[in-house]
Amino acid sequence: MFNHAHGVQCQTGKMNTVVSFLRKNPLFSATGVVALVGAAFALSGANEIAQWLLSIFALIVAAKESVGMVRSIIKGHWGVDVLAVTAIIATVLVGEYWASIIIVLMFTGGEALEDYAERRAKQELTALLDKSPQIAHREVYSSAGAERGALFATEDCPVGDLNVGDVVVIKPGELIPVDGTLLSPEATLDESSLTGESIPVERVTGEALISGAVNGAAAIRMEVTARAEDSQYQRIVQLVTEASESKAPFIRMADRYAIPFTIAAYVLAITAWVLSGNPTRFAEVLVVATPCPLIIAAPVAFIAGMSRAARHGIIVKNGGTLEKLARIKTVAFDKTGTLTHGQPVLSSVVTAAGVDENELIRIAAIAEQYSAHTLAHSIVEGARSRNITIAPCENVKETTASGLTANIDGKTVVVGKYSFIAEHDSNAVRAEIAAGELAVYVAIDGKFAGALLLRDELRSDAPDTLQWLSALGIKHTLMLTGDGKVTAQHVADALGVTNVQAECLPLDKVRAVEAVTNRPVMMVGDGVNDAPVLAAADVGVAMGARGSTAASESADVVIMKDDLHRVARSIEIGQQTIRIATQSIWIGISLSLVLMVLATFGFIPAVVGAGFQEIIDVVTILNALRALGTSRLLARLHLSQPSLQPQKSLL
Repeated sequence: MFNHAHGVQCQTGKMNTVVSFLRKNPLFSATGVVALVGAAFALSGANEIAQWLLSIFALIVAAKESVGMVRSIIKGHWGVDVLAVTAIIATVLVGEYWASIIIVLMFTGGEALEDYAERRAKQELTALLDKSPQIAHREVYSSAGAERGALFATEDCPVGDLNVGDVVVIKPGELIPVDGTLLSPEATLDESSLTGESIPVERVTGEALISGAVNGAAAIRMEVTARAEDSQYQRIVQLVTEASESKAPFIRMADRYAIPFTIAAYVLAITAWVLSGNPTRFAEVLVVATPCPLIIAAPVAFIAGMSRAARHGIIVKNGGTLEKLARIKTVAFDKTGTLTHGQPVLSSVVTAAGVDENELIRIAAIAEQYSAHTLAHSIVEGARSRNITIAPCENVKETTASGLTANIDGKTVVVGKYSFIAEHDSNAVRAEIAAGELAVYVAIDGKFAGALLLRDELRSDAPDTLQWLSALGIKHTLMLTGDGKVTAQHVADALGVTNVQAECLPLDKVRAVEAVTNRPVMMVGDGVNDAPVLAAADVGVAMGARGSTAASESADVVIMKDDLHRVARSIEIGQQTIRIATQSIWIGISLSLVLMVLATFGFIPAVVGAGFQEIIDVVTILNALRALGTSRLLARLHLSQPSLQPQKSLL
């Protein structure tokens, strides 16, 4: 019963999708209806009515398209519209009304497919705007509170009403509403959505706070230094919007072949008329010059390529993006969460004399299990991965931005920064850490016990992805990150990234992408901080499994699964799709030219020519559908990872 209901729901959903598609493309829908009605008349013996119905409808569509065609020609742009209108009129004049309605159906169908893909690419950035801080807790003088010794109270106000100099209270877990200066003694902030840095940062009185950062476990006070429209987070929203709107519309691939093909068709048709002295020969040539291969080949290949990409968890938002993917010359990556996991892991342990390694991990994990700090979570997970039992403890006291103390098995345990441990044992020793590592120190009963070393590990799929990109002809790679230079360079050297720019804020990343000379450039990232640069790049790729919806909305490609391999796969699919689309167009053009030459010398009557043209259409479409298949590049690379193994083609 459940399966039946589920099946009904799926069928209903598909039906609704089809109905919605037909409603949004009325001309395509009307063409289908007229074709069916015409077929009904023809089957009932009313061929003359069918001819008049189909011919008049075809001429109406031709007249409608002629308006847009003339406007485009006046602007200096020639497209497949010229061929379509010419072919429709020619087929009607020679009485090939079925050929004319097929041309109309394919032309309107191609437009409908393109419109559908474009609508998917123009979704509003609702997620980013919804997350943007709307309400702030502003301090105001309270006469009632003054009697009790509390001069100030808080009132909720729109963020846009905040002025420079206002004092704002930010509660635990809330976003910093505008840029400001910290008034509280200290604060722990998560700036990962802005800088990409996965480790929380500590701020003290007088230091700057960036809007969009997430406050830690304690309420803080800050003084406003910039109004909402001038603050970091709001500027990110504005950047995404502007970058998205500034992207030039992509010219349809088939339009590039329209002018030479149209000229060739007219030259041959006029030549046929002149040589034969019969205007019918002119129409016969134009019948086999119908632009269906041009109109439908590229959209079919692009939709097939987009379907293939979706099968691999890659959402490509439009056909224009596929063509750009095929020409990518530079790939830029965010570091944290893209090339690395974005979550520090326990990598090694340094112990003092007489201290067992697992015991040190156990003691630290027991204490840190009560902390909400990111590093605390990493230590606890590190203990669990080693099957270390984490028991409860007592008297846990956390000192913000320093560490915590706890009573464990009758001992006083201190876990935290080196300076915090040194307060309890002046003989504490700093651990030697490599680039990209950080240390959490431990003291037991006032004596230094050792340090736990954590690092944000490289993703296991990152090296293979860089190798795959190189095999696809991508020779320029760039890493943009908010991390420090030493850590960033360490990651780049490990992967063979050719260029690195560290300590980047969102604006810096946008400028870095704009400065790239080897274009088109692809940007791969996740998080709100990557939304502007994803929108500004020629092709923005959001790692959707980990990234924010805002980043996904501003990107051209969304990787739905947390697999970096799919970045390279998207480029491969783009290259193959464009190769197949171009090949399909040339097959159609070549066969049409052969038929036009034969028709020029009277070897192909109009009726036969229309039949041949439909065969060309079928051949062209079948070839375009090869874009659904899977390439064998991975087999040639001999990559051993299961996720990289070639899959069986659908064809």
